[in-house]
Amino acid sequence: MNAGHLIIGMIAGLLIGVCPGNSQDSTEDSPMSRSISLPEPAKTGSMSLEEALSLRRSRRYLTPGLITLQQVSQILWAAQGITAKGKYRTAPSAGALYPIEIYLAAENVGDLEPGLYHYVPQSHSLSQCLKGSLAKKVTQAALGQGSVTRASAIVIITAVMERTSQKYGERTERYVAEEVGAIAQNIYLQVESLGLATVLIGAFVDEKVQSALEIKEMPLAIMPIGRRSE
Repeated sequence: MNAGHLIIGMIAGLLIGVCPGNSQDSTEDSPMSRSISLPEPAKTGSMSLEEALSLRRSRRYLTPGLITLQQVSQILWAAQGITAKGKYRTAPSAGALYPIEIYLAAENVGDLEPGLYHYVPQSHSLSQCLKGSLAKKVTQAALGQGSVTRASAIVIITAVMERTSQKYGERTERYVAEEVGAIAQNIYLQVESLGLATVLIGAFVDEKVQSALEIKEMPLAIMPIGRRSE
């Protein structure tokens, strides 16, 4: 790959930022243009890492109910928050290329209307992509799993594979899979420390997830988040 192709690839990756795969026009009246600043995430907490690791479980039985924007902020920061030099994040990424995009389908989140949002790590904010509940569509895409239906918020992890493949070629799938695993564990531990519940879902129809979110990126994981049933 020559320098020209590398630069073009990098620019293409950077352009996928606000609602990357959304088909709507970006205008002042478009939901895409709405940016929501998230509350500052806490960097210390009442639960130790060791305790969170000990208690971490996949919890499929969620109780419908409100979760706060502060909790959502903390979870998204744990997934992909910036931690140093304006670039490095909470989860490792091969070559610091960060192919992962994080979406939030808000269903019952305080101070956040139902809809699809794209997490922007650089500003720790959300960009609204779609309005209205997506729970039914995402549940159908996830083969009818009840944890998605009952979730207060649904995190969808996707990847722009080209960001990694331009440097690592055939190793891309392995490196991206490693990154998703790290992000999912971060979310698990943060959710546990907040007293909430989640489960990592890999059983879904890719094309249906893409259709529901109106994106072209590759969906890799779904994590419904909500209040515990027990």
